Amino acid sequence: MSIQDISSAVAALRRAEATRTPRGRLTREWEGLDLDTAYRVQNALVEERVAAGETVVGIKLGLTSRAKQERMGISSPLTAVLTDAYILPADVPVPLDRLIQPRAEPELVFVMGQPLRGPGVTAATALAAVDRVYGGFEIIDSRYVDYDFGLPDVVADNASSAFFVVGGVGRRPDELDLALEAVVLSVGGDVVDTATGAAVQGHPAEALALAANALGARGQEIPAGAIVLTGGLTDAIALTPGASLAAEFTHLGTVHLSVGR
Repeated sequence: MSIQDISSAVAALRRAEATRTPRGRLTREWEGLDLDTAYRVQNALVEERVAAGETVVGIKLGLTSRAKQERMGISSPLTAVLTDAYILPADVPVPLDRLIQPRAEPELVFVMGQPLRGPGVTAATALAAVDRVYGGFEIIDSRYVDYDFGLPDVVADNASSAFFVVGGVGRRPDELDLALEAVVLSVGGDVVDTATGAAVQGHPAEALALAANALGARGQEIPAGAIVLTGGLTDAIALTPGASLAAEFTHLGTVHLSVGR
């Protein structure tokens, strides 16, 4: 893809988001959209958002289950960039009038105390760089019709990022067994799913290490102070007007999510 093609892909994604109109896969229009090029599109999209006044606050990890990775033909999580525009205060309902087809999933959230840069990052060194762990929700919103995309498509679309909520209870990582940290997801008071941190790459620190090494190969790092969404613990739940969700973690409190009408 040429620089002009990358700009056109960014414009197409931005237009879909602004008009709340899902589109078909980018890979059907640009045959040259491989994974490396998709990250160039993602970077250009984020640069536009920053130029418009947003501030980068962290990263998110996607496709953190091994089963999903096998289906997509990859061996490590994909990464996307979080800006302050994605932050949703805990007491603010999800604004459905700004989204296309939103879904929510509970996550373990890291706040980095030290920077991480690959290669050579292990799960142990990754976890040692984490300052605090929180429970949270991520709200995703694909710009593709019915979430129909290939790997380069979703990477270019900044991994379907929309909003995220961070809970109010933070713990040091050495206070937790993150593989066993459990969450109970309920909608309207009814339990719909349960999971543990092992759902994320076997251990969230493994996902963090793989992401740091992948970013390092692209000349990037995870800086100190960054917020890291480590990946969905359960399947994502479609959001409906007026819905009320809760993610009850074993040691990280309960995170609530309400949906606007």
